[in-house]
Amino acid sequence: MTKMILPRTADVGNTSLLADPTDALRDLFGQVLHSAMEAELEQRAGAAHYERSDDRVDYRNGTRGRRFDTRMGSIDLAIPRLREGAYLPSFLERATRSERAVAALVQEAIVSGVSTRKIQKLVAELGISSLSKSQASAMCQELDEQARAFRERPLTGRYPYLFLDAIYEKIRIYRTVQSQACVIAYGVREDGERELIGLDVVNTESEESWTTFLRRLVERGLSGVLLVITDAHGGLVKAVDAVLLGATWQRCKVHFTRNVTAHAPEAYKKKLAGAMQGLFHQPDQDAALAFFETLRVQYGASCAKAIQILEDGLGDVLAFMAFPREHWSRISSTNPIERINKEIRRRTRVIGVFPNVDSALRLIGMILLEQTEDWAADKRYMSTESMLQLYEVTAA
Repeated sequence: MTKMILPRTADVGNTSLLADPTDALRDLFGQVLHSAMEAELEQRAGAAHYERSDDRVDYRNGTRGRRFDTRMGSIDLAIPRLREGAYLPSFLERATRSERAVAALVQEAIVSGVSTRKIQKLVAELGISSLSKSQASAMCQELDEQARAFRERPLTGRYPYLFLDAIYEKIRIYRTVQSQACVIAYGVREDGERELIGLDVVNTESEESWTTFLRRLVERGLSGVLLVITDAHGGLVKAVDAVLLGATWQRCKVHFTRNVTAHAPEAYKKKLAGAMQGLFHQPDQDAALAFFETLRVQYGASCAKAIQILEDGLGDVLAFMAFPREHWSRISSTNPIERINKEIRRRTRVIGVFPNVDSALRLIGMILLEQTEDWAADKRYMSTESMLQLYEVTAA
């Protein structure tokens, strides 16, 4: 066996790898970030450091310090300045927006009288050392403008698929803490790309609040909606019928299955839930209706109430089968938007109670903006061919 001999020290940025691997990795990562900034600055200035070039468009003008918090710890960056233009590294420009939103939120929480113990816990979890009131105010204003621009941007083109859902957050309204509904709209464009297109905070999920939310989407340009995927909230369904004329409603199959099995005897809940999965895997609506008849025969006597609910909602829960089969797994439930909700909850759990509505819109808006940007860089959500087929099917 060959014996491997490790070097006694491996200096990276004057730090010994053997002395403290965490510090060494952090310093190494800092060098990588420095190299990335140099490459970006060279491209921005049109020439390398000290290089003479006819393509040069700007010159360096010293550096400024900036702390960058990472999972390996805080890194002190020396960010280069330019004489004419402003420069912010791309890895800071996008990756820290929601973190800055949370940082600004900490200051707002302090001003709003949230308990010192809770603030200390929040600061510790977020790795924030200190923020002056003026710094927080400037960040709030900048992030408010970005979040508002994202929420109010014009919607162009058609959005054949629209997902709607809400999550509840604790928000301080005047002197009381109330549970407020954060309503969210997620759309799939006619080119197969997906976007988060709407966000608002309302007192409750009433028909009136959902109607107002949908009308604002239409005013911004929402059009061409063919299928709306939601749960069975009565006010939401009525609002969809009133505002999105001609669109078909798809009742989320996951919520529907839970609703049906909740009315079955305990001994039959799992069996019926498993059997219902076969309903959604039929090749078309006719086959699904025939499959339902077998479920009626099998469970009609033992689960009469559940089978009646299943029959009453069958048309709404099978609506997805009128659309291209390639899309079925993505349009038959609200799971796509539920994944977004899960990420929002993960990020807002540390907050506990938002000090005001604006802070909730700011943080959640930044999360949705980042998610939409990530999607833009991903593979197309639905293929171009399947989207063309969608319009052929619906035109027939």
